[in-house]
Amino acid sequence: MKRQAVRQQSTLLWLHHNYTFMNIWNSLFNLKRGEDEKENVLANIRANISFKGANLWILACAILIASVGLNVNSTAVIIGAMLISPLMGPIVGAGFALGMFDFQLLKRSLLNLLIATIAGLIVSAVYFFFTPFKDAQSELLARTAPNIYDVLIAFFGGLVGVIAVTRVDKGNPIPGVAIATALMPPLCTAGFGIATGNWKYAAGALFLYAINCTFICIATYLIVKLLKYPSIKVEEKQERRVHWLISLLIVLMIAPSVYFAYTFYKEQQFRKNVRAFISKEFEEKGNTVIYQKTNYSINPKTIELAFLAKKFTPDEIYELNGRLPHYRLADARLIIRQDSTFLAQNLQKTESGNEKQSGHNEQLVISRLQKELQAYQLNATNLMPEARAIFPAISGISIGKMQVLDNPDSLYMVPAAIYSSEKPLPGEEEKKLKSWLKAKLFLDTLTVYRKK
Repeated sequence: MKRQAVRQQSTLLWLHHNYTFMNIWNSLFNLKRGEDEKENVLANIRANISFKGANLWILACAILIASVGLNVNSTAVIIGAMLISPLMGPIVGAGFALGMFDFQLLKRSLLNLLIATIAGLIVSAVYFFFTPFKDAQSELLARTAPNIYDVLIAFFGGLVGVIAVTRVDKGNPIPGVAIATALMPPLCTAGFGIATGNWKYAAGALFLYAINCTFICIATYLIVKLLKYPSIKVEEKQERRVHWLISLLIVLMIAPSVYFAYTFYKEQQFRKNVRAFISKEFEEKGNTVIYQKTNYSINPKTIELAFLAKKFTPDEIYELNGRLPHYRLADARLIIRQDSTFLAQNLQKTESGNEKQSGHNEQLVISRLQKELQAYQLNATNLMPEARAIFPAISGISIGKMQVLDNPDSLYMVPAAIYSSEKPLPGEEEKKLKSWLKAKLFLDTLTVYRKK
């Protein structure tokens, strides 16, 4: 009897514990709390689907604003366009339609989404066709290669948006959802690709747009099912079709996204290895890098560098290329840009397989390379004889311009001088050298270093 009483007491304690846990769980995560009347929600959904009159004008203006923002690389302008965009309406409507098996609502939602998409492509393509600035800025490039992270953003952003739509108090999430899910920028980027004939950009941007639309719709479908919105009675066969359609869409969107995420990861690893290579082989040895360019999209990948003072022989460049595998850069090739004659000869030897040489002669190649180097050169004619006369301790001096990167958005050039001497110049002598060089070269600012 005692054992039975103990068992009963244990059972009662277990039930009490689980009942308390379920109460806490429901109080924290119950979506029914604060839910608006389903009739009101559905009425709002149907009202926001249509793209006629004012909605179409608002969409066109938002597309134009977003296009300008992408064109001038202004994040603030792009965010403003996303906030006023009415594109979420038909996507959420399609999610509600799938969840309730309301195929008439689904047709209406998809038709309006198609109208909005075509209108967006036309407006953005016309803008980018006529604008004189057709360079692809960073904000635009960010919308050309979607990956798995865009899927997660679209899905969870869609969840937040739909939950907010079904509340009595809509609260603050809606603007945040509009920014996070970012429907407007990829649509405008696709318009840029169409206007400039860059079909790779157009395809990547449209894929990102499709990802956002699809996973907002799927998130809406799940919330509609969870909140048990009334479904229209359909045959079991039609219900299975909807489930198969959703599963197919998920696979079609996720599979390429995973591939893009993998390629993005590989590219980031490549750039990380390049930074390690440059730091170890050059910067730690006192060589100042004034130009750096990596190209990941070609085979073999290339690392182009230029230095303020150091000159490398062909044997040294060959040896440095041999060290690349130690930094997991076996599939890359190092190119060091020096004087124009060397570059022209090196270009013919090492890049004959990568550049079309027909119609070009050596003089044209030299001319192009000289123009590229002008940005880093200063007029230092007869500088060394005068420098030695004034500062006998100096055995050599190099003058050039150096790139300075304060942050990802701030890149500028500063003049720099590197002098060679057995011992560092005294403080006053170095100041005198700096002042003399500034006056000699007509410079407002100059940084002076000693070559160790």
